[in-house]
Amino acid sequence: MGNTSNDVGSNVTAVTVAELPGLNTLGISLVRIDYASRGINAPHTHPRATEILTVIEGSLLVGFVTSNLENRLITKVLEKGDVFVFPQGLIHFQKNIGYGYALAIAGLSSQNPGVITIANVVFGSDPDIAEDVLAKAFQVDVKVIEQIQSKF
Repeated sequence: MGNTSNDVGSNVTAVTVAELPGLNTLGISLVRIDYASRGINAPHTHPRATEILTVIEGSLLVGFVTSNLENRLITKVLEKGDVFVFPQGLIHFQKNIGYGYALAIAGLSSQNPGVITIANVVFGSDPDIAEDVLAKAFQVDVKVIEQIQSKF
């Protein structure tokens, strides 16, 4: 079991070409996602892979946003044994909606799917994205951006 005692309450253990060189050219990889009670796998995207997720234990709320044009949120509550697909490149997430531990396994259609965690990239870049740029983009006060950036 992965260590879920962190700010988001989840742990992702990846098996990609970086961990298992034998996957090179096979077009597949795998992740195990452990969730504490109410833990999340924060909104992220895989630029080079579609993901198919299977719930092994617990109940998860999962979802993805369709595109930058529609911004339609597609969600579903999954129970043990349920499967859900996240299309390549779309922002998606999972949340353990149960009070106990949850576990999921996901297959990805690339040996090197990549992962871009949205909050980490936007608020945790090095150097920081200018506060005035983010404040205007998110339509909030600069102080809000400074507070968020301080957490990353």
